[in-house]
Amino acid sequence: MLRTAEEFLSGLADGREVYFQGERVESVAGHAELGIAARHAAIDFGLADDPRYRTLAVTEEDGEQFSYYFHIPRDSDDLKRRSRLIEVSTVEGATLVVLIKEIGSDAIFAMTRVLSRRAEDADLSARLTRFLARCRSEDWSLAVAQTDVKGSRASGPSGQTDPDLYVRVVSRSSDGIVVRGAKAHTSCAPYVDRIIVLPGRSMSEGDEEWSLAFSVSVNAPNLKLYASDFLSGTGDEFTHPISARHRMVETLTVFDDVLIPWADVFFVDRPDLATETALGFVEFHRFTAVSYKLPLLDAMVGAGLAVARANGTDGAGHVRDKLTWLVGYAESVRGLCHLAALRSDVEGGVACPDVLTTNLAKWVFARDFHGAVERLQDLAGGLLVTGPGGRDWRAQEVRPVLEKYLAAAWPGQDRIAVMNLISELTTRSYGGYQAVLAMQAEGSVEAEKIALWRAYEPTRALRYAQTLGGWQEDAGGHHAGLGR
Repeated sequence: MLRTAEEFLSGLADGREVYFQGERVESVAGHAELGIAARHAAIDFGLADDPRYRTLAVTEEDGEQFSYYFHIPRDSDDLKRRSRLIEVSTVEGATLVVLIKEIGSDAIFAMTRVLSRRAEDADLSARLTRFLARCRSEDWSLAVAQTDVKGSRASGPSGQTDPDLYVRVVSRSSDGIVVRGAKAHTSCAPYVDRIIVLPGRSMSEGDEEWSLAFSVSVNAPNLKLYASDFLSGTGDEFTHPISARHRMVETLTVFDDVLIPWADVFFVDRPDLATETALGFVEFHRFTAVSYKLPLLDAMVGAGLAVARANGTDGAGHVRDKLTWLVGYAESVRGLCHLAALRSDVEGGVACPDVLTTNLAKWVFARDFHGAVERLQDLAGGLLVTGPGGRDWRAQEVRPVLEKYLAAAWPGQDRIAVMNLISELTTRSYGGYQAVLAMQAEGSVEAEKIALWRAYEPTRALRYAQTLGGWQEDAGGHHAGLGR
């Protein structure tokens, strides 16, 4: 069953325990702030119902139609289509990713590959397959809770003074397991159907009680969501052309002794599976991340071009230099994203984007993002923070003054509309939100560099350099003197 946007929103009225600015939220969809985020998330269901996008967003297997997000990628073509769907949904989301099926399916694909490596885990694989079937048939929206609150970063789960700083099993019975702890940065949790909970790091012997993965209904008893209010209060659509209508909410997700039925437990007491899942998830999710960054980069290029024309500076050499840099940055990330799909490898019947290229794409995006912001702000000028707002333009006695004195190559209102978009992208709350996401979401810059280094196979380059230079190394990489 493919749900409509209205059916998705009405399904959120199920007694879930969500808190915002210190108060219990009675209706997520009807809330003045959280409702904006819920309606943004509903874009995903609208795509499946839209004739323009249906062939991209919907697929069919064995006579059943379902969201393409839940199609297991089998080859590079599947990954390219998935990337395109993520990009299109983010375009419809005005540069903000929807993320209510992308991230959950990333987790499913990663666990599918991990569980396929061991014949003895066939029962766990079957359980995951049944879960995926329900995602398809019930058209579920999903969040992923992976990042534990961690406590002291100097110690792992078993070394914390408070054992609840990583999500853990506190008891088990024939009904299932009871879990306790908290996860941070859980995107979209207040307005999805289920949360997939994954380990957030490599686990070792002694970490068994923290080595688990499961799914949970958002309205499960004793599951509590404390929502961030970072983008709240941005209600003027002229001044805030994106965040007034599009928003994502993250939560501190607290498991206060939550019962997880065995049917929803993917694995438990398995440090080996926990380690492989934590690493495998980011291999998929960073590809999702790069795919959803592409509309943001296009918006930055387009806004730069527009403000240069609005100001009448588009013929200046230094302006074209900045614009050329922005174009090169955006297209470098796009090209690496496509290359990651082309270089994919298949394991357990699941195609995974190339790890090295995916991390290179994500690193290039994060490394140069603040340089892009600097150039865009330089192209625009000080009106980004000193210009008038929407209420000024709507005031009859003020508007003529603004139209006279803020005109340039373009009329004043159009010029300020461009300024407001750039300000939204670079200086206001939404711009700050995107700047933090660039550096921290889907793993830090250092995590991407580590993954890139681990994935790189240096033999070809070393052997070529050795041939050119004439030195020798033994099989262990030890210097053995000149060869000639």
